[in-house]
Amino acid sequence: MASKASFISRLLINEMPDNIENAFSPLGLHLLPSNREDFKTTCSCPDYSNPCKHIAGVYYLVAAELDKDPFLLFELRGLSKEVLHRELAKTPLGLALSAELTADAAAPVAVDSYYTRAIASEAQTVSLKEFWHGAKRLPQTIDVGVQSGVSAIVVKKQGDFPQFWHKDGSFIEAMEELYLRVKKNK
Repeated sequence: MASKASFISRLLINEMPDNIENAFSPLGLHLLPSNREDFKTTCSCPDYSNPCKHIAGVYYLVAAELDKDPFLLFELRGLSKEVLHRELAKTPLGLALSAELTADAAAPVAVDSYYTRAIASEAQTVSLKEFWHGAKRLPQTIDVGVQSGVSAIVVKKQGDFPQFWHKDGSFIEAMEELYLRVKKNK
């Protein structure tokens, strides 16, 4: 666990990582019970099934406690939360994260206003009419860009797609034919 920043950071702020089992699986170990044999239960009631209603009730209580404090999983295995934090804080990555967690937060700085102020010089002031109508007019003619010598270039850049509407041919071939038809009709 000490080699992964995601594990150390979450554990040091008292959160259980969702993928905590990944830390144990390379070693063939499990933090969570992995099969029925991980539970050794007996009850003195006459019910022959295991789990009986009493053992099932204990399972629900343990599950509720684990929901409240997931670190109980470590404690059930003999490792308290304090010892876990202390051991994780000894690692190089843990030292850096612990130092940041224990660092004093910067004191808040007083400000006059929480709203941004408009910065405008007198030369930048614009009348409302100029603002809404625009001082600069759009050009009356628009220059047409240079046409590419390659037809269907936009489609070709994206690559060929399987043609789902026809068995033969490709999408690029179909689009190239369409581009040529459009060019002829201009």
